[in-house]
Amino acid sequence: MLSERQKNILKYIVEEYIKTARPISSNAVCEKLECSSATIRNEMVHLENMDLLEKNHFASGRIPSEKGYRYYVDNLMQPKHMTGEDVLKLQRIFENNALDLNDTIKRSIEIVSEITNYTTVVLGNSAKDNCLKKVEIVPLEGNKILTMVITDKGFVEHKTLFLPKNISVEEVRKTVDLINKLLIGTPLDSINEQLEYSVKPVIGKYVRQHELLYNTFYDAFSEITNKEERVHFAGRTNFLKQPEFNDVEKVKELFTKFEDENCVKEIAEDKKGINVYVGSDSELSDDVSIVKTHYNVDGEEGTIAIIGPKRMEYDKVVSLLDYIKSNIGGDYE
Repeated sequence: MLSERQKNILKYIVEEYIKTARPISSNAVCEKLECSSATIRNEMVHLENMDLLEKNHFASGRIPSEKGYRYYVDNLMQPKHMTGEDVLKLQRIFENNALDLNDTIKRSIEIVSEITNYTTVVLGNSAKDNCLKKVEIVPLEGNKILTMVITDKGFVEHKTLFLPKNISVEEVRKTVDLINKLLIGTPLDSINEQLEYSVKPVIGKYVRQHELLYNTFYDAFSEITNKEERVHFAGRTNFLKQPEFNDVEKVKELFTKFEDENCVKEIAEDKKGINVYVGSDSELSDDVSIVKTHYNVDGEEGTIAIIGPKRMEYDKVVSLLDYIKSNIGGDYE
C-alpha cells in the first residue's frame, strides 16, 4: 500500500521519464513536490525496494520498473485529453462516407501511428464467414488488373492480377460480370466450389480465353479464403525513433516477430474494454507495451492495437484508442 506522497513521487517519475527518456533524480522530484531531499531520497529507496523503481546503470537517478509502469496504469493514470488537431485528423476519416469499415480502421490507425510515433496494427477475423457482395476490377498499367472482392460485411480484399498480353480487359470484365451474376450471396468459403459447379460449365459460352481466366480467379479466391486473419501494420519502423531501440539486434528481433504469423496472432484481443499489457505481459517482447481492444461492428470483428516501448504515453494512447472505438460504432464493450 502506497502513501499519497509515494503515489505522487511514482506518478511524477513515470510521467517525466516518459517525456524525457532520462533517469529522474531526487532533486528533480524535490523541486516538483516541494519536499526535503532527504524525505524524497528515503521514499525513492522505499519505492525501489518495492520493485516499482529501479536504478539506471548508466546515469544517476531512477527509472520506472515494469511493475512501476503496471502500478501507474492501474492506479495513477488519467486518460489524456486529445488535442483539437488530433481530433480533427481522425474526424475526417470517420466522416468520410466513401470508406468502408476496414478502410476506416486502417486509415485511423495510420493517423494514430503518425500522432504517437508508435506502431499500430489491426487484426481482422478471417473473411470466411462473409458472403460475396461484388467483384470489381480496375485496369492498371501494362498487363496488370486490380481486383477487389467486396463482402456483405464490408470486407474488401485487393489483389493485383498479372494477365498474359493476349487477354483483353473486355474478356476480364465478362468473367467478372459472370461471377457477379452467378455467385453474389455465396459464402466465401464456398466460392471455389460454386465456381466449379456454376461458373466453369458456362464460362466458355461468354469468354474466349475462359480456361486461363477461370484459373486466375479460382487461385485469387483460394488465396483470399485461406487467410486465417487479415493484418495491417502502420509505422513498423517507428521503433527506430525510440532511444530504447538503439540496439540494432533488439530492433531486428522485434521486426522478425512482426513477420512471424504465430507471434502476430498473439496480439489478438478478446477481452472487453481497452487493455494495457506492459513488458512481459505483452507476449510479444519484454521491451514493449501493447494497448489493445476488441471491436465488433455488425458482425465484423477484430483487434486494434498500439505497440510502443514500455516508456509509452499510456494516457494518450488509451484516449486515442477509446476515441477510435467510440466512433466506429458497433458494440462498445
